[in-house]
Amino acid sequence: MAIAELAWIWIPITLWAAFAQTIRNATQRHLVAGLGTLGATLVRFLYGLPFAIAWLLLVWGASGEAVPGPNGSFLFWVTEGAIAQIAATALLLRAMAERNFALGVAYSKTEILQVAVFGAVLIGDPVSLPAVIAILVATAGVMLVSLPAGKVSLSSLIAGLGSRPALLGMAAGTMFALSAVGYRGAALALDPASPVMGAATALVWAQSIQTVLLGGWLLLRNAPVVLAVLKAWRLSLLAGMMGALASIGWFTAMALEPVANVRTLGLTELLFSLIVSQRVFRESLSRREMVGLALVLIGLVGIVRVA
Repeated sequence: MAIAELAWIWIPITLWAAFAQTIRNATQRHLVAGLGTLGATLVRFLYGLPFAIAWLLLVWGASGEAVPGPNGSFLFWVTEGAIAQIAATALLLRAMAERNFALGVAYSKTEILQVAVFGAVLIGDPVSLPAVIAILVATAGVMLVSLPAGKVSLSSLIAGLGSRPALLGMAAGTMFALSAVGYRGAALALDPASPVMGAATALVWAQSIQTVLLGGWLLLRNAPVVLAVLKAWRLSLLAGMMGALASIGWFTAMALEPVANVRTLGLTELLFSLIVSQRVFRESLSRREMVGLALVLIGLVGIVRVA
């Protein structure tokens, strides 16, 4: 039975992607101190690219399906997705550089809601009313969990809607949303025999574009960072591998299912992160975080039920 015939298969694939991304994020944190944020971001693309290529070759060898050639629509969507993802990272970093950075980070979580809008408008992804409700509930929950204790209250979150950090955060969410929609659009534009092949091809193109753009920019602006990235190859290989495994999951799931559903279920990454923080760092949850977590869980259950 072909993977596309299993209507539910996107669910475990998305859960895997969220788990792998949690591991990648934890690994990247160790790299930020020595490489800086942009250097650690380059690691994600540069060291992830060989694993993405290996996955494409594996899919090609196992399926016997020809690797689809690019067309104009594919090139537009994959380039848009790659550039939007880099821009999203830059905007989020800028939001975090603001004095009230927590506000910007919280508003960046509107990505899920924006994904639903852009997916419906740009590529015609269907979004039912129950799905919209589930997305709204999950978005409210993740924003509550994202607020650091004692720094930002719910009232200040609402009052700060028009502030610079909030606008930067929402702009980052917009770019992350456009990136996700672009990647789904790229996979669909190829029209391969299987969604897995389309997703694998789109991933290799996206990571190649991102490696060239971000790596080239850093070479021109801060070449020592690129040299440091090359020297830190041991830990970078692990980060790149986990990043590629996460991306394989995201791209495959988004080739199978509307992007809003995938990104909403992907909020399980938050649950994995909270488990790590409790088990490893012995951090306890505040009442607000528990309420937010409950809302996220309700939203996740809702999106699975209506998908």
